[in-house]
Amino acid sequence: MATISLCMIVRDEEQTLARCLDSICGLVDEIILVDTGSVDRTVEIAGKYTEKIFYFPWIDDFSAARNFSLEQAGMEFCMWMDADDILPAEYAENFRKRKRELDQTTDMVMMPYETAFDTQGRPTFVYERERILRRSAGFRFFGRVHEAVPLAGKVVRWDVPVRHKKEKSSDGNRNLRIYQKMEAERAAFDGRSLYYYARELLIHGQYEKAESMFREFLGRADGWSENKIDAARQLAFCCYRLGKEEDALEALLKAFVYDVPRGEVCCDIGRHFLDRGRYRQAAFWYEQALKAEKKTDTGAFVQEECYGFLPAISLCICYDRMGDSEKAEKYNELAGSFQPESEYYRSNLVYFQKKRAEQDRTKEGL
Repeated sequence: MATISLCMIVRDEEQTLARCLDSICGLVDEIILVDTGSVDRTVEIAGKYTEKIFYFPWIDDFSAARNFSLEQAGMEFCMWMDADDILPAEYAENFRKRKRELDQTTDMVMMPYETAFDTQGRPTFVYERERILRRSAGFRFFGRVHEAVPLAGKVVRWDVPVRHKKEKSSDGNRNLRIYQKMEAERAAFDGRSLYYYARELLIHGQYEKAESMFREFLGRADGWSENKIDAARQLAFCCYRLGKEEDALEALLKAFVYDVPRGEVCCDIGRHFLDRGRYRQAAFWYEQALKAEKKTDTGAFVQEECYGFLPAISLCICYDRMGDSEKAEKYNELAGSFQPESEYYRSNLVYFQKKRAEQDRTKEGL
């Protein structure tokens, strides 16, 4: 059976570290923990799980810290997690099975990363990450922020998710500060770094500069297609905020240059027309969202509701506004099949019930 080193970088994670390690410690063969400057009980907690605790000074570079952690590993494969991640207990046996099947011809294992959830605990935002790496292949993380390992060699995919369960508020300005520091140093930005810098600017309301950077990224040859699809969506958001409505629609349509239509983009275009009372056009795009293929094996950011509930409930609105109650009800029922607890679905049931009652009274009065 293959052996795996869990390699983690941590800082002030006393709230979540034990939960993380409890979920994975019985599945890996060693735990490498690199502390980057904790002042709480993080190191003490880590000591209950491993003796292999190392220290690395924080230099505003996540890749540097992660690569140091990989260098301390001694097993055949390295797996990384963050302290506020868990491997769900219901997937532990599947992980063991996959680990037994793992051989030295594999270079990289991709696993789903669930990072957002609805009120029922169901994942709403999922994307793949390069989670397990063959140590002898010499893989390295790149990027000071949003670090990643470029895909290479033989890549396999496991249907075992890692779940991000954040418990504490983080420094929301940290990533932006690191990118601004890179800019001040005149550091070279590769496509990925430029894309994520633009996203940080958008998050912080710096829409004009974000718009400019998204456009620059979309014009570069080294941008990954999945990032470009998302960048087109984020560029549209900047344009809306800046009052450039037609530019926003143009940005969304540009996403189709990079691949077949995705549910997320189709929903965005549908919303563009819905907000402007153009219900026939909106319905067309929401119907395309329901037909769209969900790309789960490309690393794309997948918003689950864009392939079911969101277009269905939006189509209910569109057809109701166009006076087609039969279709509107049909799509509300479809929305309910995805999220039966939704307040929108339930309120629509009441709305249509009242509407039918009024129609019956009108007929009786004729």
